[in-house]
Amino acid sequence: LHAGCQIAVSPDTKYFAVDWLGVEVTRATLGIIGMGSIGYKVAQRARAFNMRILYHNRNRRRKEEEAVGAHYCAKMEDLLQQSDFVMLVVNLTPETHKLIGKKELGLMKPTATLINISRGAVIDQDALVEALKNKVIRAAALDVTYPEPLPRDHPLLNLNNVIITPHIGTATVQAIRMMAEEAIANMLAVLNGQPIPSEVFPK
Repeated sequence: LHAGCQIAVSPDTKYFAVDWLGVEVTRATLGIIGMGSIGYKVAQRARAFNMRILYHNRNRRRKEEEAVGAHYCAKMEDLLQQSDFVMLVVNLTPETHKLIGKKELGLMKPTATLINISRGAVIDQDALVEALKNKVIRAAALDVTYPEPLPRDHPLLNLNNVIITPHIGTATVQAIRMMAEEAIANMLAVLNGQPIPSEVFPK
């Protein structure tokens, strides 16, 4: 304890080990899988921490990579091997279903953290549980799971090296307001026979 700190505990208090130390992101390597609009926004924020930014995408995004100083990895395997933090920002498609499995987790550094803000099924969760239990990777941070919510007895919920949030990455007053305004703008455009500003599946 720091000098001057006093904590009163009862005799029957149970103690457990807690690791209060985090991992520094400054000058660490961030690997972004999926450099779309969200991945690019992540890269912009990572740049402020002087992170080395790698990305893997179906198509090379030269304009975006130059803007944030990112480096393109044609092979996802290269990104996995070099990154301290791997962030998944891809759409869920047949091609990305279980994109990260036992093989991919095994390529990551044992000190690496896997972050998923896309969809739960992009990760093979059974393989992730095994990797976290066996310290194949250091930790995982999941804003999405499969299914949502996880069953109360799911093994991911019993691990101390995983953080799970219930798909609330956009849970701010400002973000919810902007989403509502965007939805209204889309509906008004349809009613007025105008192009939809945020069409999900363009014709």
